[in-house]
Amino acid sequence: MSERTGRPGSLLESVKGPRDLKLLGAAELPRLAAEIRDLLVSATARTGGHLGPNLGVVELTIALHRVFDSPRDRILWDTGHQAYVHKMLTGRAGLFDTLRQEGGLSGYPSQTESEHDIVENSHASTALSYADGLAKAYKVRRESDRTVIAVIGDGALTGGMAWEALNNIAAHRDLPLIIVVNDNGRSYSPTIGGLASHLASLRATQRYEDVLEFVKDNLAKVPVVGPPVYDALHGVKKGIKDVLAPQVMFEDLGLKYIGLVDGHDEQAVEAALRKARGFRRPVIVHVLTKKGFGYSFAENHDEDCFHSPTPFDPLTGEEKPKPHGWTNVFSQEIVRLGAERQDIVAITAAMLGPTGLIPFSEAYPDRLYDVGIAEQHALTSAAGLALGGLHPVVALYSTFLNRAFDQLLMDVALHRLPVTVVLDRAGVTGDDGASHNGMWDLSILQVVPGLSIAVPRDEPRLRELLAEAVRVDDGPTVIRYPKGPVTAEIEAVGQLGGMDVLRAGDPDVLIVSVGPMAEMCLEAAALLDAQGISTTVVDPRWVKPLDEALVSVAGAHKLVVVVEDSGRVGGVGDAVARMLRDADVDVPVRTYGIPQRFLDHAKRAKILSEIGLTSQDIAREITEAVAKRSAALESHPAR
Repeated sequence: MSERTGRPGSLLESVKGPRDLKLLGAAELPRLAAEIRDLLVSATARTGGHLGPNLGVVELTIALHRVFDSPRDRILWDTGHQAYVHKMLTGRAGLFDTLRQEGGLSGYPSQTESEHDIVENSHASTALSYADGLAKAYKVRRESDRTVIAVIGDGALTGGMAWEALNNIAAHRDLPLIIVVNDNGRSYSPTIGGLASHLASLRATQRYEDVLEFVKDNLAKVPVVGPPVYDALHGVKKGIKDVLAPQVMFEDLGLKYIGLVDGHDEQAVEAALRKARGFRRPVIVHVLTKKGFGYSFAENHDEDCFHSPTPFDPLTGEEKPKPHGWTNVFSQEIVRLGAERQDIVAITAAMLGPTGLIPFSEAYPDRLYDVGIAEQHALTSAAGLALGGLHPVVALYSTFLNRAFDQLLMDVALHRLPVTVVLDRAGVTGDDGASHNGMWDLSILQVVPGLSIAVPRDEPRLRELLAEAVRVDDGPTVIRYPKGPVTAEIEAVGQLGGMDVLRAGDPDVLIVSVGPMAEMCLEAAALLDAQGISTTVVDPRWVKPLDEALVSVAGAHKLVVVVEDSGRVGGVGDAVARMLRDADVDVPVRTYGIPQRFLDHAKRAKILSEIGLTSQDIAREITEAVAKRSAALESHPAR
C-alpha cells in the first residue's frame, strides 16, 4: 500500500472530473491507477463495500473517461457496484470515507450524487436495455454527437434480460452504442453456465495470437521462403478463429466486435474504445480483467476475489469476525435436511456464498445448481425439478425475488408445485440502500394463491419452519429472514392454534408480531404495562395463510396492532385487517411497518428509528390510540 493518495500533489487529488483526467499524460496513468487502488482498499477496509469488482476496472474506467465526454456521453454500469472508480474520477474521491454511510456516498451510481450517474442499476443485467432506449432517444432527437456506453460485467451477461436487449440492439445497426464486456470470469463467485464457459474459452484464444507471433518471429529469419509461409499461415489463422474466437458469437448477432483487450493495459483499452467510437454503430468491446487486481489478498481470494468484504485489516486482508447470523443458521439446517432427504436440491442465482449454500454444495455437489444472475430461470427450473419429483430450495436475497414474481406465480404456484423459496436480507438491510432493502416480498406475495409464508423470530424457529416448509408437498412455501446476527431465542408461553403466544394479557391490546420483530414487540408491551395497558403478544409463525385462531383472539381485544419489517401496503397488517373484516370482527387494526418509499442507506437501527419502528415509538402510538379509543367509547357507549 502506498501513502500517496490524499497527500498534497497526488494525481487523484488533482482530478476533479473527466476534463482533468484528459490532461494527464500516458506516463502518469499508472501512478493514478495505483493511487485509486490505494483509496479503494483503505476506504472499503473502514466501511466494507464492493472491493474486488472495482480493483478490476481501474484502467478500464480511466480509459472510458479519457475517450468519452461524460455526462454528454452516457456511461452506464452493469452491475452498478463496479462504479466506485467512476465516482472517484467524477469528483467524489474526497468523499470515500463516507462510502455506504448515512448521508454519504452510495455503493451504486446515484442520480442524486452526480450528473455522471445515469441510473442506479444495482440489479444486474439491465444496462443494455437502458442503453438501447437512450441511444434510440438520441436518434429521434437528432443528437447524433452523443454516444451511449454500457459496461456489463461481473456476471451480468448471465441474465436473460441482457440477451433480450442484445437481440434488440442488433436490429438497429445505426445506433452509436458501445457495449463493453468486462470479462473477469466472475459474478460473486466464478460465473456459471454455458455462456460463461464459452467466454472462458475465448479468454484462452489469445494463445493463437501468441503462437502466430512466435511463428512470425522465427520464419522472418528464414530467407526467401519464410515470409510467404507466414502469409499463408496468417490466412489459415483467420479460418481457425472463425470457429473458436469471440467475434463468431457476437457478430452472428450483427454486432461489430473488438477484442480481446487486456483490461489492465490502459492504452490498449483506450485504443479499442476510440476505434469503437469511430464506427457509430453498435459495437462490442471485449475486455479481459481480473477481479481484485492489484491487491494480493483480493486476487488470491478464490471464493469471490474479495467481492464485498465487511471492514477488514488492509495490511492482512483479514475481515472483522462476523456474528452468528441468520444465513449461518439456514446454511447449517439445509445441510442437515439434505442428509435426511435425498430429494432436496438447492438453487442459487450466482449467490452461493452470500446465501449460505457453500456447505450444501460441498456436502451434496450433485444437488446444487448455480444458474447465474437469472432469478426468473431459477424459479422455473425449480418448477421443473419439482415436476420431476424433487423438492427444490431456491435461496435468494429478498430484493431479487421481485424479478421472478411471474415465474413464482404462473410457473410454480399455478401448478401447486412443492418449491421452497428462502429469502435472505428481508426487511431493512441498511448499507446497500434503496434497491436492496427487502421490503417488498410480504406485499407482492400476498396475491399468490396457494403460497404459504413463514417468518421465524429466532434461530429455533428458523430451523423448525424450514423443516415444516420442505414437508409441504402441494404448493410453494417461502421463508424470509433479515440480514445480520440472529436474535436471541424467545420462548413461547402458550399456543393459539398454530400461533405462539409470547405474552398473555387481559383484553386491551393484541400485538401480532411478525418474525424477528418479536423482541421489539415484547419491549413495547413492557412499556405499555407501565402505562396500565395490558398486552397480548402473538407470533403467527406462518403469516400466509393466517391462522383462524387469530379471529377469536382479536375479537377479545380493544385494539389489534401488527408490527412487521416490511412495506405497510399490502403486507401482513393488511391481511390481518382483511381477515377480521371478512369475519365481521369490528376491532380497529393498526399496522407498523416500513413506509412505502425508497429508503436511503444507513445502519439498520438508524433507519428503523427514522421510520418510527422502535419499541418506544410503537408503545407511544399505542398509548395514544388506546386513549382515543377509550374516549370515543365513553362518548358513544354501546346501545
